[in-house]
Amino acid sequence: MGSLSPTRTMRFWLWGPRSLGVALGVFMTIGFALQLWGGPFQRRLPGVGLQLRQPWTLSQRPSPPSCPPRQRLVFLKTHKSGSSSVLNLLHRYGDRHGLRFALPARYQFGYPKPFQASRVKNYHPQDEGTPFPFHILCHHMRFNLKEVLRVMPSDSFFFSIVRDPATLAHSAFSYYKSTSSAFRKAPSLAAFLANPRAFYRLGARGDHYARNLLWFDFGLPFPPDMKTARRNPHLFRDSNTLQQHVPPAGVNPPAHTLEPNAFFHPVPTVANGHRQASSPDSLDQWSSSLIQWGLAWLDSVFDLVLVAEYFDESLVLLADALCWGLDDVVGFMHNAQAGGQRALGALREGRVTEEEQQLAARARAWNNLDWALYVHFNRSLWTRIEQYGQSRLESAVAELRARREALAKHCLLGGEALDPKYITDHRFRPFQFGSAKVLGYILRSGLSPDDQEECERLVTPELQYKDKLDAKQFPPTVSLPVQASRLLSP
Repeated sequence: MGSLSPTRTMRFWLWGPRSLGVALGVFMTIGFALQLWGGPFQRRLPGVGLQLRQPWTLSQRPSPPSCPPRQRLVFLKTHKSGSSSVLNLLHRYGDRHGLRFALPARYQFGYPKPFQASRVKNYHPQDEGTPFPFHILCHHMRFNLKEVLRVMPSDSFFFSIVRDPATLAHSAFSYYKSTSSAFRKAPSLAAFLANPRAFYRLGARGDHYARNLLWFDFGLPFPPDMKTARRNPHLFRDSNTLQQHVPPAGVNPPAHTLEPNAFFHPVPTVANGHRQASSPDSLDQWSSSLIQWGLAWLDSVFDLVLVAEYFDESLVLLADALCWGLDDVVGFMHNAQAGGQRALGALREGRVTEEEQQLAARARAWNNLDWALYVHFNRSLWTRIEQYGQSRLESAVAELRARREALAKHCLLGGEALDPKYITDHRFRPFQFGSAKVLGYILRSGLSPDDQEECERLVTPELQYKDKLDAKQFPPTVSLPVQASRLLSP
């Protein structure tokens, strides 16, 4: 590779968990961590922010934006956060526009190991002046920025998605019960969260699924207390004793804190017109500073982080940031477990029992790093919504939902997701993994050829779509069928 641009130099400097952990240790040792925290944490692309344009036209098919669409994209697909639905819209967009995907040899990039460029199919190191061959990198990985930048240009649009640990825990427990030794030993999620140390062993096979899964997927280093917690079996057992500082979203406002017992909505408390969460105490300074550093580092790398609980609002902001049309982000939910959406809706609207509230608080306390991520990016999402305009957003969300409902009525038998037992066409039957049923779709008969093609794109699950893209990009390659039991879980 030739000389690095300033943008790429910045990204290489802020590139990975190992260097981040070492740097943190050095800075904390010499007492400069707090000074550095107040230093110049520049955006990866200075001057490139959310572009505010005219509101969506309320019509059957809105006119596309006038600005050029972004087509170099890096999506960090986090686990059990609605990321499969985002992946489907990326698959469809790239498929329609003839874009090239950086694809894994199978279905993931060596997860749970950190991403390596060598795992991208047909990857070759870049020569100076040679254009990058791929447009979209979006399949499961543990984020590793240095290696990602060997595959994708530094001016790519980086984005991801997070989910409240209270609902993520339910989904992860049922989905990964056979994969995580901690979950496998626990008779129920309630029993696990009542005394997680009785089941969880740091470094045990699959146990990254059982604690702070989002933080793990983002490739961030873990605080020292996570590595030594087994010496203190009472640490984090009581959710009422766990609180931590969360770095502010803006420049130099008072530091906000979070409370894992609170049901987090966009406005749990309001002070000076800003959305925030509150809590009385903190973890030790080292861990708190590492969390602050990690969140600030993510802000410097990622252009946008979606929030699963506000999925449609997030999609509107994504379309705006990418200069895409509304039709480019409309779609159906994928890899959803039966009953999952009802549980998410109940938690979001506060329709939960006292026992469920306690379970949610324990899940947030046990997954304290994920809770910090969620609060931070929930706050940043609502800051962007304020910039975008609340009434403008409501109109766009209404149009998005109307368009989705129209597509469901036009494309789907029954107009909604169905139990997989009814889906006999293997092209549209989602991979079944875990104890809960993963819902899928059946197409209506009698569609026109054009509608049939587009409706098939909308309902094709991620594994089948990845195979379709693979065959399209590498037609000489003949892939042998893979037994379902050998597939890595999506």
